[in-house]
Amino acid sequence: MNFLDHPELLRKAILGLPPEARPLCDGLDHLGVAVRSLEDTLPLYRDLLELPLLGTETIERDAVRVAILDLKGAHLELLEPTSDESPVAKFLSKRGPGLHHVALRVKDCAAAVRALRDAGVSMIDETPRSGASNKLIAFCHPRSTGGVLLELCQRAT
Repeated sequence: MNFLDHPELLRKAILGLPPEARPLCDGLDHLGVAVRSLEDTLPLYRDLLELPLLGTETIERDAVRVAILDLKGAHLELLEPTSDESPVAKFLSKRGPGLHHVALRVKDCAAAVRALRDAGVSMIDETPRSGASNKLIAFCHPRSTGGVLLELCQRAT
């Protein structure tokens, strides 16, 4: 179900959140950009645009190498597939390089998943899982979010 068609369900789910989980969204965490090669793409962002490179890591579960650049309060994550079967590789073959997802910071990822699921949002991840930078993450299916792949991110404490 597309929650945009049923805002009353979304309001009801948000009102059911415990106070410590509100507001549900606490800002932009990062933008994920699918790239074919970090080596070829990093010079644009790191050298020409002078965004500080905070680090790189490989997320084996998602078969992706991630370069994390600082955006002063948020991050830019460049996503390079490490396997032809990874979700990012499939995205690249279908759509080419570009914006892959928008990640929103949440205080409590599990509570956010429950609230969104209760509102009828289709979740790719029914429970939070480990992501880059030791964050707890969960993805919302684009069919429920106006065509945007949304990631919920709870920063490590």
